Amino acid sequence: MPITPHVEKHFTAGLFVRDVVIGMADGLTVPFALAAGLSGAVTSTRLIVIGGLAEIAAGSIAMGLGGYLAAKGDAEHFAHEKLREEREIVEIPEAEKAEVEELLEQYGLTESEAKPVVDALSHRPKEWVDFMMRFELGLERPDPKRAPVSALTIAISYVVGGLIPLVPYMLGLELHRALTYSIVFTGIALALFGAVKGRLTGINMAKSAFQTMLVGGVAAGAAFYLASLFG
Repeated sequence: MPITPHVEKHFTAGLFVRDVVIGMADGLTVPFALAAGLSGAVTSTRLIVIGGLAEIAAGSIAMGLGGYLAAKGDAEHFAHEKLREEREIVEIPEAEKAEVEELLEQYGLTESEAKPVVDALSHRPKEWVDFMMRFELGLERPDPKRAPVSALTIAISYVVGGLIPLVPYMLGLELHRALTYSIVFTGIALALFGAVKGRLTGINMAKSAFQTMLVGGVAAGAAFYLASLFG
């Protein structure tokens, strides 16, 4: 009887999901908090829409740029550390061999078991450097296209999230009704977003949905209270 092949399914889109989470979470929360806050200070839905759209434009650019710089920084850090490891295996090979042996022993290998692995790696400079980068420094080679993709993903997610709480105001509803619908729309969006995020990342969906709604609610409530206090 043929053996059924074992297939492991792992989630591999972690960085993409992280970017969507960063953009969508802030996109839903910040414009929602702004709209709620302005609702306590002004009486014109038109002003709220203009302010919200301006914030979405500025926020998406700022968040996208932040994602771009963060990804570029990761790539530059990796390149710098890689050059240092390449230099060290040439200038201080015995010290680097000792580090490899120590790392292997942390995984349960004895000194006699680790020595052949150390000797084999010492004859393969590229693999030796890759080993040190991953297991000593905990660094993975970044995707060279990551920076622009990250920036675009975060910016688009921010815009999508930010438009949801503004829809009732854009429809020209009466101010308090628009605020009510904005709360409902944003609450549903936060719950769905939190649940999907939990599903993708392996966290309890209900817990993730509740936490996401709680963050958005606290931010909007604080903004509304302050605007009402000083408005």
